[in-house]
Amino acid sequence: MRLAIPFLALLLFNSPIHQSTTSPIPLAAETFDAVWTIVRDTHFDPSMQGVDWDAVRTELRPRALSARTPGELRAVLGEMLSRLHLSHFAVIPASPDDEEDARDLGGEPGFDVRLIDGELVVSSVEPDGGASRAGVQPGWAIDRIGATPASAILKTIAEATSERIARLEAWRAATAKLRGPAGSSIAIAFRDGGDAPVVRTIARERDPGEPVTVGALPTLRVRFSATGAETPQGRRVGVIRFSAWMTTVDAEFQRAIDRYRDADGIVIDLRGNPGGLAAMLMGISGQFLDERVTLGVMKTRDSELRFVSNPRLVDASGMRVQPFAGPVAILVDGLTGSASECFAGGMQAIGRARVFGQTSMGQALPALFDKLPNGDVFIHAWGDFVTADGTRVEGRGVVPDEIVPVTRRDLLAGRDAPLEAALAWFDTRKPRQ
Repeated sequence: MRLAIPFLALLLFNSPIHQSTTSPIPLAAETFDAVWTIVRDTHFDPSMQGVDWDAVRTELRPRALSARTPGELRAVLGEMLSRLHLSHFAVIPASPDDEEDARDLGGEPGFDVRLIDGELVVSSVEPDGGASRAGVQPGWAIDRIGATPASAILKTIAEATSERIARLEAWRAATAKLRGPAGSSIAIAFRDGGDAPVVRTIARERDPGEPVTVGALPTLRVRFSATGAETPQGRRVGVIRFSAWMTTVDAEFQRAIDRYRDADGIVIDLRGNPGGLAAMLMGISGQFLDERVTLGVMKTRDSELRFVSNPRLVDASGMRVQPFAGPVAILVDGLTGSASECFAGGMQAIGRARVFGQTSMGQALPALFDKLPNGDVFIHAWGDFVTADGTRVEGRGVVPDEIVPVTRRDLLAGRDAPLEAALAWFDTRKPRQ
């Protein structure tokens, strides 16, 4: 089965690999050959960007056939895919290789983290979550999650890793430790604003977002919010935030635009949004463009697909309206990926939005998934993406027009520096009539 899929499926649900010694596993040859063949036949560059794919098969296939566990086979597949040096290539296990892989990650502690100046720092706290009730504050540094020191989590990141990728890997590793079964609890050692040690036992709760299922992938929960804000000069702005590009967002986004259609500006907060269904870009961008404009081009081996805005000329009630014509700001960070990057980079390229924050993930390839002979799911990129001005997002990320660092000091002071920069920018724009 093949469908366009969200990159966030790769962030948490691609289980770690463990090894043991048992009998040779079934369908190893068929599974290895299926992955190798799918890449050969669907990679957007027939030359494989210089990778000798036949040589890779010759080298690694014997190791796949001698694998003693599903985990060992997945490790060989992972090594093969790493030779491509591209995002959106991964194998999601259909079954766990051991008890650690089978851990229930459905509960979360109600706060998010970012890597800031070499430390894991609380970047945001959900108002009604377990962390909030335990008194956790943005800006607190994490020293230990359960029995695992933060230093041990960060030690897993290779020293040669770029700062952009290190932020992603640190978030992924920390989040895997923070999550667990809903209803369980986790003891976390922090340092507060004065660097005093603080230990809090935090209840993990089910993500409150709306559950969404895409094909054979695990259920995702999508959050959406739309709130009002004021600029330093008192102008009215709508701030729209959602956690993934899923179809459930479209109606909510329409209602939010209707609410803030006469506002002096709109902020689209895509920080931490790792992507989703790329086709949604055309409808969401149409909320801000009254003509069909190309945001970017997806280039496959045999064709090109243009992401063209679809002007939204009626509101949620069916009344005739014009797309929002005021200024638009987009917030991004190192956890902004895939469809979010395509949207932010596309709107930036055509001059319809100004981007604030930190450089995005740089993992923007459109992907499909196939079920493998052993039951695992293979996610693989089948196209490249460039914005309307020819900028390739993969490996580069969306570079903000205004780079706004996130500091622990600002978080402790309750400041959202990227949002504040965007709000101040609206005051430099000509007031709407």
